[in-house]
Amino acid sequence: MQQPSPETRLRLYADMVRARYFEKRAYDLFLQGLLKGTTHLGLGQEAVAAGFAAAMRSDDMTFCTYRGHNHTLLRGAPMDALMGELLGRENGICGGKGGSMHLTDVAKGAMGSYAIVGAHLPVAAGAAWAAQVRDTGQVSVCFFGDGTTNIGAFHEAVNMAAVWSLPVVFVCENNLYMEYTPIDEVTPVEHPAADRAPAYGLDGIIVDGNDVDAVYEVAQRVLSRARDGAGPSLVEAKTYRHGGHSRADPGKYRPDEEVAEWMARDPIVLYRTRLEEFGIQPDELDRIETAATAEVDEATEVSKSAPAPGPDTLMTNVWADGGSAWRN
Repeated sequence: MQQPSPETRLRLYADMVRARYFEKRAYDLFLQGLLKGTTHLGLGQEAVAAGFAAAMRSDDMTFCTYRGHNHTLLRGAPMDALMGELLGRENGICGGKGGSMHLTDVAKGAMGSYAIVGAHLPVAAGAAWAAQVRDTGQVSVCFFGDGTTNIGAFHEAVNMAAVWSLPVVFVCENNLYMEYTPIDEVTPVEHPAADRAPAYGLDGIIVDGNDVDAVYEVAQRVLSRARDGAGPSLVEAKTYRHGGHSRADPGKYRPDEEVAEWMARDPIVLYRTRLEEFGIQPDELDRIETAATAEVDEATEVSKSAPAPGPDTLMTNVWADGGSAWRN
C-alpha cells in the first residue's frame, strides 16, 4: 500500500484532534452537570478511529461499542448533532433519546454504538452478508474491546464470517483492560484477538493502535482484501485509554508507571512530531487545532441552546407500533 499523501496525513491529524477536543469538551460538560448518564471516552484511542475512517469508502459501514464517539464523528456525523445527543437535546442525532452509548448516523455509514458487549459483531457480519449478496462492494468494519474476545458472540461472528468469506473487518481495540480487569488475567493467550485468529483460518494481525499511519496502512490492506472477495480479517490494535472505563471510574487500579508510559505515547503528540519532521509547518498544524476548537465551541453553544425533546420525539420508536397509546 502507498504511504499516506500529505493531504491524507493532514486529514488524519485533523481527525484525531477533532475527536480529542470533542471528548474533552464532553467531559467538561459532565463536570458542569450538563451531560447526563454515563459516558465512555476514547481519549488516547483516536488513531484507531482516524486510521480506519480515512481508509473506508463513504458507503462502508461502521459498527462500534459504547466507546464510540470517535468512530461516529470521524465517519462524518455532524458534531453539533453528536453534542446535542450527549446533552439530551432535540437537535441530537437520535433526537436526544439515545445518549452517549447509542450514537447512530446511518446516512454516514455509522450503524450504531452498542451498549451490550459483543452484541454488534453478529450484526456487522449480517450487514456484510447483505453487501455480499447484493454485490455492493461495501465492507463492514466492526470495532470492539479486548474483553469482547471472551464473549461467545465474538467467536460465533468470526467463525461465520470466515465460513462464508464475508466482507467484514473485525477490529479489536485492545486497551489492556476489560472494564477494571487486566485482560491478561482472564485470557490464556498474549494477544486476545490476534492469537485466536488462526483458529478461524485468519491471519493474526497486530498493529500499533497509537500510530495512525500504521493503522491507516493496515486498514487499506484489509479493506481491499474484503472488497476483493478474499473474506474477513481480524485486526488487534494495541492502544490505551487515558482515563478510566467510564466517567465514574478514576482508573486507580492501573499502575502509575504503566499510565505514564502510555501517556508518553499519546497518538496526537507523536503524530504532530512526525508531521513536523516531514516538513509540515507548525503554524499549519496550529490552524487545524484552532479550527477544531472553534468547531467544538460552536457545537457546544448550538446544543446548549437547543430545547429538550418533546413528546412527539420521546414517545415514538418506543413500542412496536411506534407509540405508547396502545397501553391505555
